[in-house]
Amino acid sequence: MADPLPLCYLNGSVLPLREARISPLDRSFLFGDGVYEVIAVRRGQARRLGANLARLTRSLRELRIRNPHDALQWRELIEQLIEANGGGDLYVYLQVSRGAENGRNHAPLPDIEPTVFAFCAPLPVSSAEALERGIACITALDTRWARCDIKSVALLANVLLRQQAVEAGAAETILLREGWLTDASASTVYVIIDQQIRVPPNSTRLLPGTTRSLLEELADRHGIARRSVAVSESELRCADEIWLTAATRGVLSVTQLDGRPVGTGRPGALWRRMYELIEGYWTD
Repeated sequence: MADPLPLCYLNGSVLPLREARISPLDRSFLFGDGVYEVIAVRRGQARRLGANLARLTRSLRELRIRNPHDALQWRELIEQLIEANGGGDLYVYLQVSRGAENGRNHAPLPDIEPTVFAFCAPLPVSSAEALERGIACITALDTRWARCDIKSVALLANVLLRQQAVEAGAAETILLREGWLTDASASTVYVIIDQQIRVPPNSTRLLPGTTRSLLEELADRHGIARRSVAVSESELRCADEIWLTAATRGVLSVTQLDGRPVGTGRPGALWRRMYELIEGYWTD
């Protein structure tokens, strides 16, 4: 990943990232008590921002953190930060913690001012090799907490699962729980069987992806068959194609799983079509 851009936002001010300071008593540092969003920006415009803000609002509500801004204020804050960093193709990382209290108390939850922090970084670009040949993934037991639908900053399980992929020379870890597909460590997972896109229904076991909602809208608009349905491990391993999506990745084709080829071992025609549809959406 590229280095962050020089200016960040912290509690009402745009300032150099190197000068930003947050209390060590902030509950995000002590407890992982906060939520975050990653927002894709193309040509200076935040795409799917409404979906990101809706998910942010839901995550805050589920953790009982007071939302410090309304939708218009969030938009203005994000646009201000994008403009300050020169626009272009980038992503915004936005984090809201419950805030800093004078001490370390599990409960009761304190009524304090939330901490709002955001920074920008260049939007990653998929390599020509990844687009031409696809990527390799491994599978692992889903060891994340029971509320994966909340985009919490408590990501240690995700980090360790992604590290397994790195150590195996793979790009991502696809997760299984009790024999069923959930997510990947930082992506939504789709299987394609008989020209139909299948993805597990949204639940507490997986994060509702904003790129997922875009993919589903585009599939419906262009007559591509899809279902939200439980996907078994055997269906995953026998799929014609496997895809991953994330805000900073778009859609990628998985062509190797646990050292074995997926389908023909090359990105499929349906993936190519969806890739072009998503890229077309981003550049409209």
